[in-house]
Amino acid sequence: MEEQIKKPVLAIMRPKRYLKDSVELAESMGFEPLAVPMIELADMKDEYFDGFVERVMSEVSDYVIFTSANGIDYTLKKIDNKAGFIDALNATKVIAIGPTTRKALEETGINVLGMPGIYSSEGLVDFLCPEIKGKVIDTARSFFGSTLLIEGLKDCGAEVHETNVYTLTKPEGNEQEEFIRRVLAGEIDIFAFTSSMMVRNFFEHAVDQSSKKDVIDIMNNSIVAAIGIPTAQTIESYGVHVSVTPGKFTFEDILKKIQELLN
Repeated sequence: MEEQIKKPVLAIMRPKRYLKDSVELAESMGFEPLAVPMIELADMKDEYFDGFVERVMSEVSDYVIFTSANGIDYTLKKIDNKAGFIDALNATKVIAIGPTTRKALEETGINVLGMPGIYSSEGLVDFLCPEIKGKVIDTARSFFGSTLLIEGLKDCGAEVHETNVYTLTKPEGNEQEEFIRRVLAGEIDIFAFTSSMMVRNFFEHAVDQSSKKDVIDIMNNSIVAAIGIPTAQTIESYGVHVSVTPGKFTFEDILKKIQELLN
């Protein structure tokens, strides 16, 4: 009788809305996923939202940037005349941070002018900088979005407006406690982090049940993956070594890079 090869246990800590697809992808790539959200999304509307809508509808905005599929979802939730707003967006130059965001926009009926080669705030700035001097740029994104995007676009001479259409929260409960118990028992082979806040929430939960040193030691004896440089820097600020950072900032690319490391 053949001995069954043990699949590496992969911790997936993404928001609930992404877990099903993430688990299916991980299983198809030979991992045993353990999926528990360490971060959640919540709707918000700040004082800049109405101005954003007005600029788009009156064709004042030259460019509109979306840095996640969530950004467009939470934007449209707040708008009554969705068809009119989508038409107005299509009269601007809509930019997506990467392929997942682009797909979500196009499925909503929004035409995407382009996206950067590197799916990050820095990549967006490099992509747009040569052509945006004096242009009006709007972006609708998370409350915890990187300041590098806004500062970089302004440094290129653009007039930049930001509205925060959703925020990120820390889920708490038995599910998270049981997940940390399994982490501390050494049951996780690979940790995949897709945002800095996910890292911080994970450590807050972990040190509630153990010492920070023990958690760091466990992680440094595992494979730790980060979706991009800012997330990697946050992980490393805790004293944890990052083994994997993909060239393209998607969850699938994280898994591909982990596969390469394991093989």
